[in-house]
Amino acid sequence: MLAKPRDDGRWEVSAETPLKGSFDFTGPEGPQHIDLSVSNNMFAAVYDPELAAFVSAMGSMDAMTMKTREAKQQADVSAGTGIATMTSTKSANGGVDFTVAEKILSFAETVRVNDPKTGLVFSASVSSPEFSVDATGTGIKTRSLLDLLAFAVANESDVKFKANQAEFKSLLLAALPIWERVQGAYGFKDFVVESPVGRFGAAQLRVEGGIDGISQHGKIDYAIKASGLTIPRQTLPGWSVPLLPTDIDLNFGGANIDLDSMARKAIEAFDLRKTPPLSNEFGGALKADFMAKNPKFVIGHSTVKNKDIEIALEGEMTFPGEKPDTTMTIDVSGYDTIVAALQTAAKTEPESAQFFPFALAAKGFAKTLPDGRLEWVINAKPDGSILVNGAMLKGADPLSEDSPGQGNGGDLEDGGGAGSEPNP
Repeated sequence: MLAKPRDDGRWEVSAETPLKGSFDFTGPEGPQHIDLSVSNNMFAAVYDPELAAFVSAMGSMDAMTMKTREAKQQADVSAGTGIATMTSTKSANGGVDFTVAEKILSFAETVRVNDPKTGLVFSASVSSPEFSVDATGTGIKTRSLLDLLAFAVANESDVKFKANQAEFKSLLLAALPIWERVQGAYGFKDFVVESPVGRFGAAQLRVEGGIDGISQHGKIDYAIKASGLTIPRQTLPGWSVPLLPTDIDLNFGGANIDLDSMARKAIEAFDLRKTPPLSNEFGGALKADFMAKNPKFVIGHSTVKNKDIEIALEGEMTFPGEKPDTTMTIDVSGYDTIVAALQTAAKTEPESAQFFPFALAAKGFAKTLPDGRLEWVINAKPDGSILVNGAMLKGADPLSEDSPGQGNGGDLEDGGGAGSEPNP
């Protein structure tokens, strides 16, 4: 790797490092061997000491192969041309903002399993003509992270590290929130999985994720998106084929996540001279404090659909006590298509007959929206009661004998506990 100073105080960095080598080590399942080869691997960048980051960078390769060998499993991975670029700028609120884009062509992986103990023998392969990665970040505290690294190098012995832990704590606090937001996605075009039960595929497959830094009201987001889905029909009963999705868009994550309070209290309380550095009592109190801030599990607007049917859902779950409080909204267009498919299948395929009464019963609870879609708003309360569109489906669970305000509990037979609405 070559580094060359520039007149503006930055550095030009470059490397031409074709890789070819092997690794041998012992894992949980015994000896493992890896062969790796990357041809024409190149890197060129400009590093800014002020930002402690590369303000621009580019990497490329002509091809890559990797083979892994262990007692029960073998894998072969290959890829063609790949190129990656990155840029960084000074963030408005301090730190660094960055963007990364990467594209690799002709990705393929084959896995073979042969386990004599279980008798499991199969092979599967994954392939895509194009694999891509995109990522962005804001407010990355690169300078603070570099200061932490310098401290670790200067205090590599346990004795020095423990003696200077006050400085270590100060550096940790200075690094918060580490970043403001980091998010990214990787995707495949014409994604194919060849398996012992047939071929699975997607014209487009994309996985997205994002996470806030250590803050008092942080968010985590995750998404799985796929279009042009294909599933081997021989694995499914015939009646289910008209119901198979061709497109999915699933979004979920967390909100109101207070990691800042947890981090600051833990940094203040830990003592590396003690074993453990944090007491078990402190951990329990920290968890209780975290839950008291009412974090949420969130399902963003998500859809599963094909040409005749679309199912949409969204909702959230909170934890006011030990049991969750959940609200979920489900909308369906093409519900009559689902019912008709089950009704037709019930005549010739007994396994589908068990679903038909449930489909009819669910329609009885639904609210019809102006555009014809059916909607169910489901509330599952911490006391065990469940309401659908305001109607009590299940009453509260029975209370223990020593619980204050004890009622009779409830179920579908008795109409629910005290104060519950009549069952429809």
